[in-house]
Amino acid sequence: MPYEFDKLHEECGVFGILDSKGENVANTIYYGLCALQHRGQESAGIAVCNTEGPLGNLLCHKNMGLVNEIFSPDILSELTGNIGIGHVRYSTTGESTIKNAQPIAINYFKGTLALVHNGNITNMEELKNSLQENGAIFHSTTDSEIITYQIALERTKTNSIEEAVYETTRKIKGGFALIIMSPQKMIGVRDPYGLKPLCLGKKNGSYILASESCALNAVGAEFVRDILPGEIITIQKNDIKNNYALCNQTHTHCIFEYIYFARLDSTIDGINIYDARVHAGEALAKSYPVEADLVVGVPDSGIAAAMGYAKQSHIPYGIAFQKNSYVGRTFIKPTQNERETAVQIKLNVIPSTVKEKRIILIDDSIVRGTTISKLIIMLKKAGAKEVHVRISSPPFLYPCYYGTDVPSNHLLIASKHTNEEICEQIGADSLGYLNIDDFKVMVGNLPLCKACFDQQYPVI
Repeated sequence: MPYEFDKLHEECGVFGILDSKGENVANTIYYGLCALQHRGQESAGIAVCNTEGPLGNLLCHKNMGLVNEIFSPDILSELTGNIGIGHVRYSTTGESTIKNAQPIAINYFKGTLALVHNGNITNMEELKNSLQENGAIFHSTTDSEIITYQIALERTKTNSIEEAVYETTRKIKGGFALIIMSPQKMIGVRDPYGLKPLCLGKKNGSYILASESCALNAVGAEFVRDILPGEIITIQKNDIKNNYALCNQTHTHCIFEYIYFARLDSTIDGINIYDARVHAGEALAKSYPVEADLVVGVPDSGIAAAMGYAKQSHIPYGIAFQKNSYVGRTFIKPTQNERETAVQIKLNVIPSTVKEKRIILIDDSIVRGTTISKLIIMLKKAGAKEVHVRISSPPFLYPCYYGTDVPSNHLLIASKHTNEEICEQIGADSLGYLNIDDFKVMVGNLPLCKACFDQQYPVI
């Protein structure tokens, strides 16, 4: 089981920019997407147009692979326009093929429209059937395309693209962050529950929308604020309008942004990601103390929590693994035997760090259990006397329906095994999970969706 296949993945990251001074934005989108690459590594795309040019001047380029593999300087120089959107994708709905890559761009009788989407809608079949009754022909299998066509349909019945987006948002259910581009406007939408993140930034004459604040930092932009759950924000050349009609009082932010998905240098809904993960490690040390010589984290997801555990327990923090950052996407292997070696390709133990030591190994989650068991074997082979595993999330028991690839119950090791059985199965000397009550230590009173742990789904 390859390293990436035993981790959870976010569906994608989105980025959009409108430059009121008329400057080309493709390079800025490129750097923004590079900063969001952790949210999806299967495909990427950029769509741009010129707000001063003729209607229908939209240009789009997308392909399979990483951002720096898809966009050369020559390609970026051809994407001319002062308004644009970009996307990095990990598929949770639809196959991992070029036809499902984003942005989704369409021409219809009112003009052109492009969209990027993070999340998953739960009433996709209902909307798809309704659209097909109205003559829509779909080219991919994603809910992103369904949302795009729904906006186009609504535009035939409304006076503006903003109204069409509003009417569409009223109809879709689930977790989503959208950026929609028409020839002269950029519109951002966040689902009413706040399940998916979206923030606003500015730089000189530009306004930017992005999944995470780290993307704003990457392009030298100032963070303005998080888009409110349910808010629709419309950005034009010198004007910003806000529609709060769908904002409600029930917010349930995805806890896994703070546990794993978001980058350490991001802040989402007022919570600094690095601090949240350090606090999770501190909580683990209080709940599951153990005598040991060294605390180590699984790169990169367990590092901050490991530092928190070490701080609270007064056990030294150390680096046990060397991560190979240059092997690319190790899950693309031609044979099963090669796939099985993916953990060793990605991570190597530093023997001098762990030899003859009792190790506390921190990671963010256990999904199927295959990766953590291989890491324990590697540590003990390198001379570790004991390996005590601590996980900075509770046991995964239920699937997610909002754009996170938590698999079905039968693939979740915790859904059919006790903690003691999991500990024995992965070869650990002890095992401790973060308690759900400790989420308050991580994020304070921020209202959360934690359905993958407690089955309390905010919307179906």
